[in-house]
Formats: sequence, structure tokens, C-alpha cells
Amino acid sequence: MEHLIPQAFIDQQPTLVLLVLLTAGIAVLVKGAGWLVDGAVGLSERLGVPKVIIGATIVSLGTTTPEAAVSVMAAFQGMPDFALGNSVGSIICDTGMIFGICCLLTRLPKDRFILNRHGWVQLGSGILLVVVSLLFWNADRTAHVLPRFVGACFIVLLAGYLALSVQWAGQHKRHALGRVRHVDTARDRLPGRESMPKNVVLLVTGLAMVLVASRVSIETVQTLCQRWGVPPGIVAATLVAFGTSLPELATAIASIRKGHRELLIGNIIGADILNVLFVTGAAACAAPLTVDPLFYRLHFPAMIAVLVLFRAMMHLGKDSFARWPGILLLGLYVSYAAANYIMVER
Repeated sequence: MEHLIPQAFIDQQPTLVLLVLLTAGIAVLVKGAGWLVDGAVGLSERLGVPKVIIGATIVSLGTTTPEAAVSVMAAFQGMPDFALGNSVGSIICDTGMIFGICCLLTRLPKDRFILNRHGWVQLGSGILLVVVSLLFWNADRTAHVLPRFVGACFIVLLAGYLALSVQWAGQHKRHALGRVRHVDTARDRLPGRESMPKNVVLLVTGLAMVLVASRVSIETVQTLCQRWGVPPGIVAATLVAFGTSLPELATAIASIRKGHRELLIGNIIGADILNVLFVTGAAACAAPLTVDPLFYRLHFPAMIAVLVLFRAMMHLGKDSFARWPGILLLGLYVSYAAANYIMVER
């Protein structure tokens, strides 16, 4: 994708053109997210698979592609902190900011069968990343390093997670379909009446629009930040993670707007899991990842905090997530972003 949209082209544009590009990118992002949601829901109806499963697998694989591309590229270019910071920052952004905002916007339904499986994998993946990071030292024991074989192990675990998702979908198919058909309106089921090829085209086209528009938007914002004197460390720790999470944000808003809230929840959970197993795994396969001490002081504690709070939210309320903890999630994200600015300045 970087060959389709060269960074040099973005850098050469005047500020006014960059602002126009940013506006156009956001418009395409919104439209593409709508098509992505319609295609995903249509596949869910046609295949008889709960939307939360589609969100946690197919949609999440697509929307985490920007994180994987950015992290692998950073690892190849000798920027391991950037690569790991992008994946961890994306988890914090997805769960803290995006899910927190969505909780405040609407009541999000719970599917306890799915949440008690994918939800534990979500928390377990975050804990696994921290534990594995603590276990591996470099030769002179001055820093922790994630070697390539750890990345390969994460990719194997990813394959296992996807296989388990298929198995869980089969076990839960009858119950999940009954619940979805009960709560969905006729308008919600309409995309499922489209033909399978049309649903696939909608999903793929929407995903492509989301990914391209996200890249244009984040590169434009990065260039503007450089021109306005924002420190590179702050850009890496906060802006890049937010930018590569734009697909999840756009998909989440489109899911709420179209009434497919289960898809939103599945996408957030799946994206968190894939940011560890897919994004970090792929980056570590590209090059060993050095874990800076700042990760233990800030990034890892913030990641575990939002994941634990998300897990606790599953036990609050009966059939839907309580809204008020969304304020706590959003507050954690804002505090994390502010802490990045303070620590970088020091």
C-alpha cells in the first residue's frame, strides 16, 4: 500500500492540500466502513454465523492489517520500539477510547457464551505478551528482547485461535442465531438477503476503502504534526496507534449507525487478540523486538488496566454493557495519552 500512496507525495503537498486530503480520507473511510459492515452482516446471515464471530475473525483480520503493516515495516527498518508500541498502543486505543466512546453512545448487547471465550483469550493475550517480554533478555542482560521464534509461536497461536473460533461458532450456532433473529429488526436482516458474491464484494471493497483511507489520513496527520513541531516520540506512541486504529473506529461507528452492535464488540475483542498474536507476532518474525523500559512503566500497565476493566464490565449489567464504565475506559485512554506526552517531554 505504501507504493500506491508514497510518503514523499504526501510530504510535498502544501498544508491546505493536506487538510483537503484529510477531509476526503475521512469521507471515504466512513463510506467504506458502511459497506464493510453491510457485507460482514450479510455473510453472517448467509453463513448462519453470529455477527460477533464475524467481527472477531474476518472483520478483525482486515482492520488489524494496518497495524501489522506498520509494525512489520518498522521492525524491518530497525525501529522495534515503534513496532511494539504500535500494537500495544492500538490495544489501548481500541479498548479504552473506541469501546469507551461506544459504551457512552449506546447500550451494547452481551453474548456471554462468546464473551466468556473470546474475552478470556483477549485478556490472556495481553498477559502473555507481558510475561513473555519479561522472560527474554539480550546477551548482556541489559534489555528484554522478543526473538523471532517467539513471533513464530504467536503466529501459531493465531492459527489456533482462528480454529477455535470456528469450533465455538459451530457449538453456539443454534443459540446465537435464535438470539440474533430475536433482537434484529427487518432492516438489520436486509443485507443477508443479498447474494453471497455481492456480500463478499461489499466486504472486500469496503475493507479496501477503509485501509486506503486510513493510510492517507494517518500519513497526512503525521506530516502535519511534523510541520507543527510535534515530537516524533509522541507521534509514535499515540498518533500512529490511533491512526492505525481508525478502521476499528470507523467500523464501530458504522455498526452502531446500522444497528449491528454485536459486530462492533466482536471487532474490538478480535482486534485486541490479533494485535498481540498477529501484529506483534509478524513484527517479531521480521526482526527481534527490543522492549524499552518505558513499556513496563507505562504501556504494559495501561494495556492490562483497560483489558481488566473490559473484563470486569462483562459482569456489570444483565443483557448489555453498563454505560458508566465507558467513562472509566475513556479516562484511562486520555490519562495514557497524557502520560506519553509528559514522559517524552522529560
